Amino acid sequence: MTEATLPRATQVLPAGQWQAGTARDTIMVDFDDRHRRRRRYTAEKGLSFLLDLPEAVALRDGDGLLLEGGGVVLVRAAPEPLIEVRGRDPQHLLRLAWHLGNRHLPAEIDADRILIREDHVILRMLQGLGATVERIEAPFNPEGGAYGEHNRHTGHRHGSLGHGELHDHGDGHFHAH
Repeated sequence: MTEATLPRATQVLPAGQWQAGTARDTIMVDFDDRHRRRRRYTAEKGLSFLLDLPEAVALRDGDGLLLEGGGVVLVRAAPEPLIEVRGRDPQHLLRLAWHLGNRHLPAEIDADRILIREDHVILRMLQGLGATVERIEAPFNPEGGAYGEHNRHTGHRHGSLGHGELHDHGDGHFHAH
């Protein structure tokens, strides 16, 4: 099939806002392959389709891709090499999070750990800061970021206030360019 004849996925259904059990097929992809605007995928049961969105989005585990003509493809986050970071206590973990954020690293933040991508330089830095670190394989769902992730929220609008473009990311976060 050529791109012109492939079914197109043109809308993202956020995880938890649709019934995943009704999915026609599933794609299992790592974080890099979940941050796309346009890409051809072949799902687990063999369905080939074209992701064709107006702008790049960071797809999350459990999202659905709505196909033109009907059907939804479930997005699953594939396990990938990560570093699990733990602190001695909550204050230490917050300090470690600050150091990671200062380096603008994608990070998945939980109450008692932070997951980052494998990076030997950052691993040494964390060890030097007294972190407990462990290499693991797990799905990676980092935080979206305050400025960089123009994602799938239906509330994402653009409007002008005379000083550039104001962006509403649908989650109560606004900023101007």
